[in-house]
Amino acid sequence: MRIAANFSIPALEQQLQSQLTSVQWLTIPSEGPVEPFEAQVLLTLPVGVNNLKEVIEAARGLEWIHIFGTGADSFPIHTINNQTLTCSRGATSAAIAEWVLAMILSHDKRLPSSWIDTPPQAWNFADLQSLENKTLGLVGFGAIGQAIAKRALAFDMTVIAKVRQNRTSPMEGVTFVEELSTLLTQADHIVLALPATQASQQLINAQAMALMKPSAHLINVARAGIIDHNALKFALDNEQLACASLDVTEPEPLPKGHWLYQHPKVRLSPHISWYSPVAMQRISDTFINNAIAFQQGLPLSGQVDTQAGY
Repeated sequence: MRIAANFSIPALEQQLQSQLTSVQWLTIPSEGPVEPFEAQVLLTLPVGVNNLKEVIEAARGLEWIHIFGTGADSFPIHTINNQTLTCSRGATSAAIAEWVLAMILSHDKRLPSSWIDTPPQAWNFADLQSLENKTLGLVGFGAIGQAIAKRALAFDMTVIAKVRQNRTSPMEGVTFVEELSTLLTQADHIVLALPATQASQQLINAQAMALMKPSAHLINVARAGIIDHNALKFALDNEQLACASLDVTEPEPLPKGHWLYQHPKVRLSPHISWYSPVAMQRISDTFINNAIAFQQGLPLSGQVDTQAGY
């Protein structure tokens, strides 16, 4: 099996060599012209590859393309012919779920603003909230949404979710709602954990935010384009929304001086919710396990529906 990749990770190459028989690794350029090459597998980064169309056209015998990341929204799906496309979906779901719960807890427990370094006006009393009996609304219920729900249920939260095609929830304690409006009107914390597709572009717009509770907390660990940020600023400025915790922006990096950096109701992080000490290994493991399955003629995990875009 010959694997072409537009980047080099020596540790990954060594793992592949130790676990696969007769594997060859070919490093190809991530920009500029590409000479025709033979490979059954193409391993590509999700961003920063300027010649991906040319790479796919230059590949001879290409059967499978794997995105070395957890999403396919940055991949030019229109370049796919008959190849199978996969990604490391779910590899970082635990880390992202922990980040989401940290945002929920810090919001309801007023952290770090409830910490003191001088004597406060009142001792033993504070305006703190509890997660118990609060409603968590999940927009999207893939690996990330399920990991968040599992942890939220442990805090005795009520968990509701909206998925693209309504069905019975696969997780005990989680209720699926038919309409997004139902979720937006009921939820105290709203988490965006859905794929970025044409259908989800600016899904959370002015009309959607008008349905939210003024006390609601909006959390985005998906993609920035799902939110209309002009509408978000209006909602935050006009008491329609209490807080927004954002781990994704558009563009990335966000330029200096952007209003999101300074807004008192925005908690902004630089797209780090996915990270953990084992994140890169889990992303690698998905590809390695798939490479073993590919060599054995078995089904691949993390397959991308090229029609749906995820």
